[in-house]
Amino acid sequence: MHASFVRFVLPVILLCTAFSLACSKHSAPSLKRYPFTGRVVLIDKANQSAIIDGDAIPGFMDAMAMEYKIKLAADANQLAAGDFISAEVVLAQSKDKDSPPDYWLENVKVVSHGKAPASKDTDKVDGKPTAELHVPTAGEEVPDFHFTNQSAKHISLQQYRGQVLLVTFIYTRCPFPDYCPRVGAQFAQLNQQLAADPALAGKTHLLCISFDPEHDTPKVLRDYGFSLAHSRQAALFNRWEFAVPRVADLPQIASYFGLTYQAENGLITHSLSTAVIGPDGKIFSWYHGSEWQVSKLVKDTAGAVRGQG
Repeated sequence: MHASFVRFVLPVILLCTAFSLACSKHSAPSLKRYPFTGRVVLIDKANQSAIIDGDAIPGFMDAMAMEYKIKLAADANQLAAGDFISAEVVLAQSKDKDSPPDYWLENVKVVSHGKAPASKDTDKVDGKPTAELHVPTAGEEVPDFHFTNQSAKHISLQQYRGQVLLVTFIYTRCPFPDYCPRVGAQFAQLNQQLAADPALAGKTHLLCISFDPEHDTPKVLRDYGFSLAHSRQAALFNRWEFAVPRVADLPQIASYFGLTYQAENGLITHSLSTAVIGPDGKIFSWYHGSEWQVSKLVKDTAGAVRGQG
């Protein structure tokens, strides 16, 4: 190989390599690891997640119960409600400061087996343990569940036939910004985008369902809706309603929509569930957690209006 060619090409290769490494380093999220111990409250093996009553992590977070994603399926599959575990919480902070951090558990080990937490609402539904959740699937007909809305009126899912119904679950006292407040803000964006689209505006309806019937009265739901919409115009509820089921009906509703919840120490730990129900009353799409994007639900809604699965 000619010497002058080598002198030209080699610096270019080194420069490109250095640039590639620099870009990779810049785009990669910053990872922090924290030792973690806690007790499994509920396990959702289908979605590799669990609600865990975690001990305090000095310098990171206080003791609290919340949902964690579990990186490896094998780690999730070994868990049962009541288990005491050790693990690592991995916190991934994006270089984009506007993006919320992601987090999950790795190196999960069962330290000891304990008795599953007792709860009349969540231990069993129709005699079956809720640890193995029902996952709504496309084409599945949704039962005609009944609720009381923010105006103290009785409503049921049957009355929305002919429209695309977008359903999510809320906990108005939720203290975690990446949970109910995030989903509520996303539904506010969704409401605005659907209302601005002539092809979808008159064919869609939004419904936020509370799983805290002992606290979320119609007035609480009404004020919560106004706070999410940043508006106090009653016309908001013509398109976007907030409702709560009877205490007795909540376990069956939560189980159907793949929602886990556990009342403990005056608060409720829970997962998240969002569904798009077609005009025919059947599941069009379903999302676990809060990872869905508004654009994706708009696309699903348009597909459901067109009748495309």
